[in-house]
Amino acid sequence: MEEYIENIVDTADKNNLIDEMMRSFGEEILYLMYSYVKDKSIAEDLTQEVFVKCYQKLHTYKQHSKMKTWVWRIAINHCKDYLKSWYKRKVIPSEVEVALTPARESGVEDSVVRQEEDEELVIAVMDLPIHYREVIYLFYFEEMSIKEISSVIDQNINTVKTRLKRAKQLLKEQLGGMI
Repeated sequence: MEEYIENIVDTADKNNLIDEMMRSFGEEILYLMYSYVKDKSIAEDLTQEVFVKCYQKLHTYKQHSKMKTWVWRIAINHCKDYLKSWYKRKVIPSEVEVALTPARESGVEDSVVRQEEDEELVIAVMDLPIHYREVIYLFYFEEMSIKEISSVIDQNINTVKTRLKRAKQLLKEQLGGMI
């Protein structure tokens, strides 16, 4: 994808690149947005807005980082802007959804127990303050390295390590040693 950027000259090329970005990163960005806002419909709207921003700002991508890192940084900044906005502070969502991963096929009891534990973990992660939630999400769910997380959230590597350690401690306390 990165090598393609240099040759973009017309709108059709831009559209093709954005389509490829949406296919490659769309679902991950949606999950990221949900981890911030805790509302599926708002996360979907914000995800669309992120790709509109990417389209508008494509000319600013200088290839100093991976395309994925560039898109993630736009997404995280967009989420943070939303969370600071008047709309977020004044409008109360009607329901809160919890994203669950489907249980693997084993015994019915095992599936039920695993699903309950997964649900507890998701709720516990979503209850963390945003600066802890984002490092947990990026490290465990997106499997990013500490260095990549540092670049995406624009924080020092040691800050990321500290936040990750503190987030794990908070989760352990919250879940009563389940982790």
